Amino acid sequence: MRAEVLSGAAPWRRFRWYHGQKHYSGSYWSATESGHVIYESRLELARLLFADFDRSVWRIVAQPFVLRVEIGGKVRRHVPDFLLLTGSGAVVVDVKPAVRLQDPKVAFTFGWTEQVVAERGWRYEVWSEPEPVELGNVRFLAGYRRAWLFEPEVLDAVRGSVTSGMTVAEALASMSKFPQAMVRAGLLHLLWRQEFMVDMSTRLRWASALQAA
Repeated sequence: MRAEVLSGAAPWRRFRWYHGQKHYSGSYWSATESGHVIYESRLELARLLFADFDRSVWRIVAQPFVLRVEIGGKVRRHVPDFLLLTGSGAVVVDVKPAVRLQDPKVAFTFGWTEQVVAERGWRYEVWSEPEPVELGNVRFLAGYRRAWLFEPEVLDAVRGSVTSGMTVAEALASMSKFPQAMVRAGLLHLLWRQEFMVDMSTRLRWASALQAA
């Protein structure tokens, strides 16, 4: 099966809700999908944010399929967390806290999963906690991901006024035609779209230097 066939797959599992549940499940509205994508933990939500921010990703599918293999006479099953369709091919993603990667059961499951995925010609990724500052920046910019909320005229004005090397504060000061709140929101939307970029490894601030894509 080609990965593209799975682009419209429904999640394999249903949400699990129960009293005392340690994981926070929910739905994230994805700009990439123009719709909701489910997640079953805050760490999965973080991976969703990064996938939505990644310009090479054009589809995000949660719990896309179940893998079944027989190893040592025993049938093994595993449902990966996400399938990402990217400009360079399909990526199957499992999300797991770093502290659990040394668990023999987890390592065994991810080991045979990687082998099966690689034999299909797809990439496999095990994703753990990101750098906190980078996650904070992506999470903040995600608040400006809904394109229909921004006036095209304002976005065009930002594109025409901002040049590489300007700080965020200088970029905002260079535009007086529109209210500052609209200009600031428009600039942050273009940062989300990565038409302009900043160093995401340091906290986004007024003094952050902008670079045109």
